[in-house]
Amino acid sequence: MYKIAIAGASSLLGKELKDALADSSLAASSFTLLDEEVGLGQLDQMGDEITFVQAINPDAFDRVDFTFFCGTEELTRKHWREALRAGSTVLDLSGALEQEAGVLVRSPWVGAEDISADLFTPAVVPAHPAALALALLMERLQQAAPVRTAAATILLPASEFGRAAMDELHQQTVSLLSFQSLPRTTFDAQAAYNLLCGLGENAKASLATAEARIRRQYAALAGRRLPVLAMQAIHAPVFHGHTFSVAVELDRPTEYSLLEEAMGGDHVDVVLEDTDSPSNLAATGQNDVLVRLRMEPGVRNPNESTRLWLWAASDNLRLFAQNAVECALDLRRLRPQGTVQ
Repeated sequence: MYKIAIAGASSLLGKELKDALADSSLAASSFTLLDEEVGLGQLDQMGDEITFVQAINPDAFDRVDFTFFCGTEELTRKHWREALRAGSTVLDLSGALEQEAGVLVRSPWVGAEDISADLFTPAVVPAHPAALALALLMERLQQAAPVRTAAATILLPASEFGRAAMDELHQQTVSLLSFQSLPRTTFDAQAAYNLLCGLGENAKASLATAEARIRRQYAALAGRRLPVLAMQAIHAPVFHGHTFSVAVELDRPTEYSLLEEAMGGDHVDVVLEDTDSPSNLAATGQNDVLVRLRMEPGVRNPNESTRLWLWAASDNLRLFAQNAVECALDLRRLRPQGTVQ
């Protein structure tokens, strides 16, 4: 039995993480829900247990085995060393610790043999769900043929930037339909009914920051095994779900059937029919990345080519939470067995 703390429990990601933990083999653990002032005192539920969100006080991390930080970066930076000193294993979903010395970007689903935590690892950053989805797709493709070049356009939802961004997108939608002025605190731009490659000068959200984080974490998962991936992040006027358009050129002509066979498997669901196109709505609540392949017909053989397109979608919050739980399960080997610290 373990003791687990969730810091930032009232955030969108915190709520998804609670569901993922409740459905995992860690469900029998003892849970403590922590947050900043905005979430204090809120009643919540972990499995069948009713609990409430507590303040992060000096002894909040005592005897805690795993601490998940899924609130703001500021929250993580303020408290992660307290958790570490208390002997807790730290998993940072905020991304604040990514460039701290010794901290690893991880996913047991991809690159596990290249990136392994040990007793000297101060914290683990579960990989960003967009970086993880792209790494899974590239790893599967390379099982069929070497990838010469690949470029991805990533469409990011409002939930990428938290609850305030979702509220503002909703308010903008309502305001546009009623011909009222738009709230712009988070985006400093019209985010509703609009695709954007950049946000306003005074925006609290940042596409450039999100894109850089995805690029770094994809590179961490890829190592030298997966191809370099050019990418651009676009804001999409949706609340949830990542979608991806990926252009790929292979080193040699490859049959479509071989590519399709290589892509399928754990965590990736290949969609075969055009009528069931992957979408942010179709991916909602799904544990897998949904993907549809389209090949540009070859000159000599229309059934094989070096060029193809991937259209993929995933539930960004669910994939993130699932990967974080898998990271914790992987790190159990570093904890003493059968006792609470």
